[in-house]
Amino acid sequence: MSQVVRIPPWHYVHILDTNSGVTRVENGPLVYTLQEHEKIQLSPERMVTIPPRNYCVISNPVLRNPETGEPLKDKHGNYRLSRGDEEIRFDDYFDGSPFPLFPGETVKAAVESLQVVKPQTALRLRCLRDFKTDDGEEHNAGDEWLFRGPGTYRPRVEVQVLAVINSTVIRPNEALKVRARQTCKDYQGQTRKAGEQWLVKHVGDYLPEVDETVVEIVRAAILTERKALHLKANRTFVDCFGTERKAGTEWLVTNKMTAAYIPDVHEELVGVVDIRVLNSRQFCVVLDPLGADGRNRFGQKDLRRGPCTFFLQPGERLESGIENVYVLDSDEALLLRAKESFEVAGELHKPGDRWMIFGPREYVPPVEVQVVEPRKKIPLDENEGIYVRDIKSGAVRAVTGQSYLLKAHEELWEKPLATVVERLLAESGLKQPRDKTRVVQFRAPHNSAVQIYDYKEKRSRVVFGPSLVMLGPDEEFSVLSLSGDKPKRPHVIKSLQLRLGPEFSSDYINVETSDHARLQLKLSYNWHFEVEKSSEDVSLFSVPDFCGDMCKAIASRVRGAVASCPFDTFHKKSARIIREAVFGVDEKGSIRASFKFPSNGLVITNIDIQAVEPVDQRTRDSLQKSVQLAIEITTAAQEAAAKHAAEQQQQQAKGELERQRIADEVRIEESRKELIRLQVESAHIEAAGQASAEAKAKAAIASIEGGTAVKQAELRSNASRVRSEIELELQKKRQLAEVEHQRLLNELDIAKNKELSEIEAQKFKDTVDAIGTDTLQQIARARPKMLSRMPSQATSGSTGASAREDPLLSPIATKAQRDARRE
Repeated sequence: MSQVVRIPPWHYVHILDTNSGVTRVENGPLVYTLQEHEKIQLSPERMVTIPPRNYCVISNPVLRNPETGEPLKDKHGNYRLSRGDEEIRFDDYFDGSPFPLFPGETVKAAVESLQVVKPQTALRLRCLRDFKTDDGEEHNAGDEWLFRGPGTYRPRVEVQVLAVINSTVIRPNEALKVRARQTCKDYQGQTRKAGEQWLVKHVGDYLPEVDETVVEIVRAAILTERKALHLKANRTFVDCFGTERKAGTEWLVTNKMTAAYIPDVHEELVGVVDIRVLNSRQFCVVLDPLGADGRNRFGQKDLRRGPCTFFLQPGERLESGIENVYVLDSDEALLLRAKESFEVAGELHKPGDRWMIFGPREYVPPVEVQVVEPRKKIPLDENEGIYVRDIKSGAVRAVTGQSYLLKAHEELWEKPLATVVERLLAESGLKQPRDKTRVVQFRAPHNSAVQIYDYKEKRSRVVFGPSLVMLGPDEEFSVLSLSGDKPKRPHVIKSLQLRLGPEFSSDYINVETSDHARLQLKLSYNWHFEVEKSSEDVSLFSVPDFCGDMCKAIASRVRGAVASCPFDTFHKKSARIIREAVFGVDEKGSIRASFKFPSNGLVITNIDIQAVEPVDQRTRDSLQKSVQLAIEITTAAQEAAAKHAAEQQQQQAKGELERQRIADEVRIEESRKELIRLQVESAHIEAAGQASAEAKAKAAIASIEGGTAVKQAELRSNASRVRSEIELELQKKRQLAEVEHQRLLNELDIAKNKELSEIEAQKFKDTVDAIGTDTLQQIARARPKMLSRMPSQATSGSTGASAREDPLLSPIATKAQRDARRE
């Protein structure tokens, strides 16, 4: 059965002849009837249309005759194809008309626009296989070149587009760093090796060649009077100033050489160097200065004094930075030391010499001199001082009470003190931290003594307070280490001063009586020192721990005295026993007033027994029982006395109560008698008052009722009068309102009629003006004739009808009638 295929215009089909195996192309418009041995290989497809300035890529293109351009066929009649190959067809293919695809051809990519290369851009192309251009130029596989714009690039199957290269804009004070990908020639025709870098400095657009790679844009450093560039050569080359630079050489570029500088590819920017500015009061010392040959003079120094400005050249450095000129006052000086031999003002100074220069003056030390330190006179009051050491002899002395300027061979000496002395001085109020070069001071309070030992003279001196103690260079405080706490423990109290008293101390002492009762006594002693206040008398400090020795001596005497008496005796006469043991008795048997230690002049003037407690538990229990029994006996006696006194007070209270009761009953009877009398008088007064009150009440009631009636009559009269006045006022206002209302209505009617008459008059005037005087005269003359010809009834009826039908003409008709009658 045959099949009809309708091929629309600009469409095509592939028909396979199954007998011969040949596929042919049929183009529309066409109505084709398939034979039995034919079938549709490709249903109707739209032809490929390439618009202007477009192209498409065809895979497996058909082979053509080079001369005629006709497709080639094999011996069987099939189209010959270039298998695996591609063909690019442009808008001029097939005379610009749509074309069909031959059997085996396919469109690899959709129709695309031709690539337009803009100005200052280029396409980087690579040859995929050898070919020769229409101009006869040969390209081998792997070759790369540029297609520069502006232009339209027509692609080839032998060429691959690698990238679009844009030009780089080089602005003023900029350069483009370019690297060679392989050996080539740059834009100036200079041969460059692979990997070599160079700078392109001309201002404008730069399009790199195919073998060039843009590394970066290098911007120029703007140089001012206060900044310079520190550069270093990476290899030997000649810079832009024509100077040969060896590898590793460093130099500066300043604004005197150029205003803007772009470092070359062989130069390394080490940093930006700021200018050094010295005013008239400053100077500096430059180490390893740069010589006239451009090399550093290592080991030498250069003194530069302001006012001046300079850049530190590579390799140069400042010894101590920028220093101020030494300005010395009249009480100031500089200690100098020579670092090397030099002569000044005819005086030769050798290395190590020390000398001083004094103010007032300015001084800038030369490079051969070192300023050890500035010195100034130290003002000292009478109670102030410093320690000065002679560095030649080593002798140390204290200078006090004057302003002192150290000499060249002198220095301040720091006096060391023991840690305990430092702590005690800090506790006494000395300013911390202590200036160790100042003379050590200690304020000895009133009635105290301080011992000072001179290690050089090997003697001691005592200072009595109140006084200010000032230590010499070889003197030290004698620190007192006294016993403290209760009971006394050694080395508890540390002190620089010895209190002369009177003072008191307390201690616990354990004693035992002759009947072996062990007791603990708490004693308090009053003491003071009796000495002559002489700096040479050191007997005060002959006993290191006078407090501990005093307590031990007293405890020994007390124990001996207590051991010779029983507990009861000690319990009754403890104070006397202890005072006799300590102070002793005189020839008269009286207790002495004091006890003195002759070694250091310590005097005990009184002993106070503050507490006595048994140490043994049995003794404590027995003492507690006896005390408790005594308390009970005393309590019972007090209770009996209190009971007897209470009973006596009770009997006295009962007698007084009975007497008071009888007296109260007598007063009650008298009060009752007075009450009865008052009741009688009250009844009489009550009866008389009631009658009088009733009469007065009735009279008051009548008077009130009469006054009320009169008041009511007056109120009614006033109310009637007010009501009449109100009604009259209302009637008056109502009439006035009606009159005013009528007046307003009349005025409205008058105004209305006036306006209507004015309107009618204006209307009549407008009508007359519109008709005209001549027309009115003609109407007036013609109307009698018309009326004479008509019956009277008809005339009157028609005139009235006309007047009714045309109200505008009614006044005109009336006037015409009046004119007719007059004629």
